[in-house]
Amino acid sequence: MLEAILQKEVQEFINAHLFTDVQKLALKKNPFPELDYKMLLSQIVSKGKAKDKLPTWFHSEGIIYPEKISVEQTSSEKTAQYKANLVSGTSLIDLTGGFGIDDYYFAKKVKNVFHCEINSDLSEITAHNFIKLNVENIECFSGDSFAFLEKSTQKYDWIYIDPSRRNALKGKVFLLADCLPNVPELLDFYFEKSDNILIKTAPILDISSAMGELKFVTNIHIVSVENEVKELLFELKKNYKGLIGIKTIDFGKKVTRFDAILGEESPNLNFGLPKKYLYEPNSAVMKSGNFDLISSRFKVSKLHTNSHIYTSGELVDFPGRTFEIQDNFIYNKENMKLKLQNQKCNITTRNFPETVENIRKKWKIKDGGNHYSFFTTDINNQKIVLLCTKIQQS
Repeated sequence: MLEAILQKEVQEFINAHLFTDVQKLALKKNPFPELDYKMLLSQIVSKGKAKDKLPTWFHSEGIIYPEKISVEQTSSEKTAQYKANLVSGTSLIDLTGGFGIDDYYFAKKVKNVFHCEINSDLSEITAHNFIKLNVENIECFSGDSFAFLEKSTQKYDWIYIDPSRRNALKGKVFLLADCLPNVPELLDFYFEKSDNILIKTAPILDISSAMGELKFVTNIHIVSVENEVKELLFELKKNYKGLIGIKTIDFGKKVTRFDAILGEESPNLNFGLPKKYLYEPNSAVMKSGNFDLISSRFKVSKLHTNSHIYTSGELVDFPGRTFEIQDNFIYNKENMKLKLQNQKCNITTRNFPETVENIRKKWKIKDGGNHYSFFTTDINNQKIVLLCTKIQQS
């Protein structure tokens, strides 16, 4: 079946319909009766999703794609490259191989990579693609990675795991113990096979809960792309007992980093009323919870203990969005009618009792445009509105 998908005319059909309405296409006659039409349509959808996320795969010939959920759940190339810089050595085993994006980049840093995937079809597709991508130092194994690791007599430089949430927990806050494989339960076994473990999780995972389940953590990485947290990474080293780093990175128009030590205190936390500039931390920094440390590190003032937005009189290079405050006023009926009612404006709420939707409806404010408003609470517990213009920092 894989070879049939790779036929020239089939590939031309896929490429010609990459961004068409697949539901409408499904109503038409299958141009290749020898092929499962659902599988053909799946190739179109999955390849389309890979365009920006996986450009190396998208622009390579002879690539076969799995179901769209595998493409949606896999690492992007940007985040995979980041992970690859965390590992080194002679051998790495990926216990949850999936579509193999991470392993493609691990193979540039580690001499031998072992890709384990329990789904035999996905394993076959991934092995095929590695050949097409001219990767020669990855071995693919189909089956239960626990059974493979249990039989293996080799000690690996790294174990990599991307545990998946069980279906019953979809959309809910979860623990690592709720995932497959159950990493906390298997941790001692894993440390018999390697001194170094790298765990990837979904961004919804609560960091403090994860720290209660794990041991020997050296670093926590929060990785976002275009201000959206995509994954959390936990580095573990056998018997490690030192300080734990918490590192944030955002791959936006520019790469923004903010590193700290877990539990690091803020020696010079400042509060203040709005000045000339306003700062909103990016999503990775917000996930880290280092709200007070930002104040002392960047010499900016918090507007309120719970507001998590900052201000300064002088412009600073900040890990997030930066605005110039054009006006600020107390939130009341008179001011809103005068300054914002029936206007077009982007709205953000921080430590404010009303939702964005309620504010829009109540004051008939349209979404969009170049004006930004922040509805928040200041250090005097006054509900205020800040009208701003965005500053594009190079």
